[in-house]
Amino acid sequence: MKKNINILQAKTFNLQNFQELCDHLANNDSDLKLIIENHGYPPMWTRENTFETLVHIILEQQVSLASALATLNKLKEKLTTITPENILKLNDEEMRECYVSRQKNIYIKGLANAIVNGEIDLENLPKLSNDEVRKTLVNLKGIGNWTVDVYLMFTLQRTDIFPIGDLAAVNALKRLKNLHLKTTKDEILIVSEKWKPFRSVASMLLWHYYLSSPMKKNK
Repeated sequence: MKKNINILQAKTFNLQNFQELCDHLANNDSDLKLIIENHGYPPMWTRENTFETLVHIILEQQVSLASALATLNKLKEKLTTITPENILKLNDEEMRECYVSRQKNIYIKGLANAIVNGEIDLENLPKLSNDEVRKTLVNLKGIGNWTVDVYLMFTLQRTDIFPIGDLAAVNALKRLKNLHLKTTKDEILIVSEKWKPFRSVASMLLWHYYLSSPMKKNK
């Protein structure tokens, strides 16, 4: 019983509690339980708290994961280490040669400048609440709620984030719950309320379902 109480108080997930959090969700939602029974536990997707990680997330905006990774690797080839200082040494043409679009070049260099100028302190972000992290990051051009959601989930490993702007998670939820294609974001958020305070872990189960089970055409 004491162990369960500790789990319910978790504000972050880690290797020690991740599968137990999945089990807690499965015990309260038969659809999530079926995901684990059919596909096993999801990977515990995480990323380091670095400038490179935020660059990677920006690159993933509105493109495939493979495309974003190809661009990130091209930057690594060019710079060896992706740091704010190194990024700021590249001119626009060099960024284009690394497949970085004009808009994302602006976003990434804006982030780099904010870190170099001390406006953003990555080491301090884990000490802030979810709302404080969001308020800090969305002040930067090109960083919206989806980018912050991914950062909070993958990097800070906060337990209760539902990325409403993520099509894969939303479409997986619609399929899992047999919801209509035109179900609104507000209605999706209401469904996700059942998974509080572990919506991040539920989202990873949804992504696991999305990747493990081919999507069928909506009726």
